[in-house]
Amino acid sequence: MTNSQAEKAELLRSLHVPGDPLIVTNVWDAVTARIVAAAPGVKALATASHAVSFAHGVPDGEGLSVEQAISAAKIIIDATDLPVSVDFEKGYSPDGSAIEDNVARLIEAGAAGLNIEDSAGPEKAPQFDIDRASTRVASVRSAANAARVPLVINARVDTLAGGGEWKEAMARANAYLDAGADVIFMLGLSDEDKVKRAIDEINGKVSVISSPNSVPLKRLAELGISRVSFGPMTMGLTLAHLQAAATQLTALGDYPPELGFTF
Repeated sequence: MTNSQAEKAELLRSLHVPGDPLIVTNVWDAVTARIVAAAPGVKALATASHAVSFAHGVPDGEGLSVEQAISAAKIIIDATDLPVSVDFEKGYSPDGSAIEDNVARLIEAGAAGLNIEDSAGPEKAPQFDIDRASTRVASVRSAANAARVPLVINARVDTLAGGGEWKEAMARANAYLDAGADVIFMLGLSDEDKVKRAIDEINGKVSVISSPNSVPLKRLAELGISRVSFGPMTMGLTLAHLQAAATQLTALGDYPPELGFTF
């Protein structure tokens, strides 16, 4: 691996600052990567598996093969000089050794970071048991160490989103950090109290996914969140604007000014 890739991974890690969070507006192809990368203030990119899958006409939940997922990631990585974190779902295998091989291939494609999930199926529950889930995170770190790329592991905890208990969610978060994760991607932090409590109880950095119904971004920063993403909702935002423009044009309405946007 090149020094530049290792440097990108180190840069990505350095951008996860409690109180000054990394904001990643998720992308799904080369053109969205380039457009977001060109936005003022953007320092890193992250993919969203749901959006990447839908752009390929398949359902989320590893509807793509691992070969297709890595190819799609490489297209995005090659479209920009910024570090890219890849939503790698469940590692495209239930087996730790196969996950290690798959992550090695993703690193070869140029990834600076990845998300890895702890749910065992397409829904948020059931999850892999905590020991197996931790071993899966350790397999990701092993692949990164072997490649000499300090890959930023954003380990997702699905417990709360799947209807599980708070105590288990916190135990999983800290176990994943012990196994080599850099950041805990905690789903289900739906209000300020839960955000604050998670930050207090997790022995490392915390990332969240946000929407219009979430805690405001400035407040998330004040509470000490380290990273905020938006998952497939950025695709929804894009498609909503496209559909509204199509409706307006079809009705012989005014030309939307965005028709003049150059890229």
